Amino acid sequence: MAIEIEHKFLLANDDWRQFVSSSIDYKQGYLSSQATSSIRVRISDNHAWLNIKSATVGTQRHEYEYEIPLADASEILDTLCKKPLIEKTRYFIKNNENTWEIDEFYGDNQGLIVAEIELSALDQHFEKPSWVGVEVTNDRRYYNNNLAVQPYSTWTKD
Repeated sequence: MAIEIEHKFLLANDDWRQFVSSSIDYKQGYLSSQATSSIRVRISDNHAWLNIKSATVGTQRHEYEYEIPLADASEILDTLCKKPLIEKTRYFIKNNENTWEIDEFYGDNQGLIVAEIELSALDQHFEKPSWVGVEVTNDRRYYNNNLAVQPYSTWTKD
């Protein structure tokens, strides 16, 4: 069984940008998003995947991912996925033995930037760089499947 252990954070500032080692653009859409799981299609560069993830809120979730033909993924995104699609650039930052992934969203989620760190164990230690802000791992609004239903642009800003 595939398990994803991940923490999500907002950013405290833009200092992270100076540490980026690489980036990749993603376009993804959801075929299904239920109380128990979500099914999405994602494209980056010339690759595409079908992803099934449990809808558990928190640091640990079940996740399965399978590469699929790019042409099929494009057609699925255009014709079968719920709109709006999720569009983002993912930036990678090495920090000690861990890699931070910073997702900068576009389209209906423009303005949202979220930092994520995936771990190999629940009790794995990780260092929070000074540019990492408030943890939002337990806030459903920041999960991509929820951003496809209630985009950041529709949130009431406090």
